[in-house]
Amino acid sequence: MRRIHNPPNPFESTHREWLDEPPPAEVHVYEESARTILSRNDSPDLAFEWTVNPYRGCQHACAYCYARPYHEYLGYGAGTDFDTRIVAKTNAPELLRAEITKSNWKHACINFSGVTDCYQPYEAVYNITRQCLEVCRDLANPIAIVTKAYLVTRDTELIAEIHDRAAAAVYISIPFADDETARLIEPYTPPPSRRLDAIRQLTAAGVPVGVLVAPIIPGLNDAHIAQILENAADAGATAATCSALRLSGTVEQVFMDRLQQAMPLRAKRIENRIRDIRGGYLSDSRFGRRMTGEGIYWDSIMSLFDVAARKAGLATNARQLINETGRPPKASSSQMMLKFE
Repeated sequence: MRRIHNPPNPFESTHREWLDEPPPAEVHVYEESARTILSRNDSPDLAFEWTVNPYRGCQHACAYCYARPYHEYLGYGAGTDFDTRIVAKTNAPELLRAEITKSNWKHACINFSGVTDCYQPYEAVYNITRQCLEVCRDLANPIAIVTKAYLVTRDTELIAEIHDRAAAAVYISIPFADDETARLIEPYTPPPSRRLDAIRQLTAAGVPVGVLVAPIIPGLNDAHIAQILENAADAGATAATCSALRLSGTVEQVFMDRLQQAMPLRAKRIENRIRDIRGGYLSDSRFGRRMTGEGIYWDSIMSLFDVAARKAGLATNARQLINETGRPPKASSSQMMLKFE
């Protein structure tokens, strides 16, 4: 049983400490009528322009999730609150239809899960992501999906329809090669073996699938890279990409606490390796540096990734995956590119 545990919220003037053992962290879902659903990305670190996020917070509880600080804007914590206080944007499909039927909409590629996983467990109840995809199918709008969830296979036929009418691609995030290690750091995600099965089902339906090795955590999962890429290629993936661990804001405390608890004997070595690729720090928030690393150790990781990808026959330019479509996409190639650096 998990107990409530959150770092101090920097936007709150007070922080509460429990005198006795904290109560259990129970899941609560809040329904929201959002004002907008399409977010425009102008970060130079990400090549996709438009994104849809049907949920706030994520039940997967990945310790490294860079989206945790967003929850603090809502008055919640970045720890167990992020995992258990889920906000569902119930009017997302209606908002999306209204946006992409505007006369000035150019059928740009829409990325699902720019922040939190659009296929986290409560999607099986709310079906918000599926309804948004149905809008994209009806209006022949290209899409890209990033997820760790096996639930994406529920919508295999729908995604394949979008691919036939416009263009579609799915990136399955697999940071760890074995189920045991994954469970320690991302405890409520489907195990890697299950995600590989999702790749098989999607590719069998003709959907282009890539593997996202992210985040790369130096000293922990960099040794897994070759095996992940080989497994993904065997399952049918045709492209691969990666990004470095980001520990911005309170994510640092959440991640380091989980690391110390799950791997006390390895925690210090992993911390030192993270500092190796960040110039002695645990994080670098500068644009162009946030999702990559520097130094000899990071260069060796990238060399390993490139060699392993070539050996597995995986393209490392995401454009090659997104543009694999049976008919010319309605968006330009620059709009269709999904890339993580």
